[in-house]
Order: sequence, then structure tokens, then C-alpha cells
Amino acid sequence: MVLAHATSAQIPDQTLPPPQRPRRRNARLRAKATFSSLVILATAAVFLIPVLWLLLAPTKTRDRLTGGNPLAFGSLGNVGTAWTHLMTYGDGMIVKWLVNSVVYGLAATAIALVTCLPAGYALAMYDFPGRRAVLHLTLVTMIIPQAALILPLYLEMVDAGLIDTIWSVILPSAFFPFGVYLAYLYYNNNIPRSLIEAARIDGASELRTFLFVGLPLGRPALGLTGFFCFVQAWNQYFLPYVMLSDDSLYNLQLGLQSLIGSTGAVNPSYGATTLPVYQPEAALAALVTVAPVLIIFAFGQRYLRAGQTNGAVKA
Repeated sequence: MVLAHATSAQIPDQTLPPPQRPRRRNARLRAKATFSSLVILATAAVFLIPVLWLLLAPTKTRDRLTGGNPLAFGSLGNVGTAWTHLMTYGDGMIVKWLVNSVVYGLAATAIALVTCLPAGYALAMYDFPGRRAVLHLTLVTMIIPQAALILPLYLEMVDAGLIDTIWSVILPSAFFPFGVYLAYLYYNNNIPRSLIEAARIDGASELRTFLFVGLPLGRPALGLTGFFCFVQAWNQYFLPYVMLSDDSLYNLQLGLQSLIGSTGAVNPSYGATTLPVYQPEAALAALVTVAPVLIIFAFGQRYLRAGQTNGAVKA
């Protein structure tokens, strides 16, 4: 026992300090979180700084916009001056373009909803020969670039005698296969077929079943499809550029390009005696172009959220 006691006394204490691994792990996690935050902030700055510049541009004069602090605030009086100059362009042509954009967007959306909702409902609720082929064709059509369809669309409009009319923009914009697919996903995942069968047993026709069962239950899909269709019709540029030659039929997107290209906004050689439109006025015109979509988005968020989440879980 004495030897064992002596031996144990001679062995140094091997007790280690508390492990440092949790601290190191926490430090690495904090470093990763800090790095991720910096990347997010840098990415947000890249996208938000141009938007902030666009919001502040109409508050400045042309000289302050090109030579001063790009993110400085000017004055509200400059906004009024820019608005006056903008309204004098072409004797109020921008108002005409705004009305045209509203007409194109609403008409294309109405036609798309009348066709997309019943098509998506039929694909989801009925088994018919060629159903899968139609669904696959819809998916393939969604990924075809619009530029690839411009030539056949132009030739069709020529044969129909619709070139340089509002219908040459409205009808192609109403072709919205993405809306068919959205409606299909919603009805397939959220509406039980037992409801449709119950309506049939009660003696309702197929049209009546859709109008009084499928359509009321599909309001989220209606709102989501309508929003996306209106946005794509509102943002059309290449289609009216090809179909229209009369500037009184331009939409805001094409008209804004015409305004910027034919005034001193980007080309000082045009001067400002008859067309007093410079960079502040062009920035204000861009804000006018974006404002209606933002307003619709603000008032339609409830339907947009419902349409996006209701199809996430199958009923």
C-alpha cells in the first residue's frame, strides 16, 4: 500500500482544463453569421441603391442630379417642375400611354382568366384522352421565349388585319399558359373531387358546377393568376414595339423608351426648347410606370398569399 501510495503521489495531476471546443464552435458560428449578414447587406445595397436613386432623382434639378451627391434629397418643388415638363411632352402623351397600358393590361387579364381558370379546372378534375399531353404541352409552352414567338404572332396579326391596333397587343398578351398551370396546381391540390361528384349527383351541369363550386373555391387561384397576367401584360415592351407604329397606341413601357430616346434625357443634343424632358423627368416617368403595379400588389396581397400557400399542401 505504501508503494501504491507513493506511486500515485509521484504521478502528476492529469486533469485537463474545461474543453474549449464549444467556445471555438460558437466563435465559428458567429463568424459565419457575421459574414452572411455582410453578404446580405452588400447584395441589398446593390439592388436598393439604384431604387433609392430613382426615388430621389425627381427631387433634383438636372445639374444637381448629374453633378451633386447621387443620394441627396432635392426639393418637392423640383418634383412639381418635373411633372409639368412630363405632362407637356407631346401634349400629355404620357397620359394616353398610361390609359393604353391600363386597357391592355385589364383586357388581357380578363381574357386570360376566362380561359385559364376553366382550363386548369378541367385538367385537374377530369380524366380525358390526351390530358397528360395537354398538361405537358402547357409546361413546354411556358419555357419558350417570347422572342421566338414574335414572328409567327406578327404574321398571324398581319393575316387577321390587326397590325397597329390594340388587339395586336391584347390577344398575344392574353395567351398565358403559366396561368393554366397555376390553376391546375391549385384545383388539383386543394379541391376534393368528392365536391364535384356531389354537385353532379345533385343534378348540376358541368358548367353550373364550375360556376357555383369550382369558381368560388378558386378565388385564391383567380387572384394569383390575375396578378401575374396583369404584370406580364403591363411590362410588355417587345410585343408592342413590333406590332405598333402609331405612337398614340404605345403603352407606358414603349412610350417611356420613346420619351427617353427623343429628348435630352440621355442625349443632350436634342435640346429642351420644345421637349423639356431631362433625367429627372425620365426618372419620374419610370416611377409612374411602376406605381400601378405596386398599388395592385399592395391591395391584393391577401389573395396572393392565399394562392401561393394553399397549393403547398395537398388536401
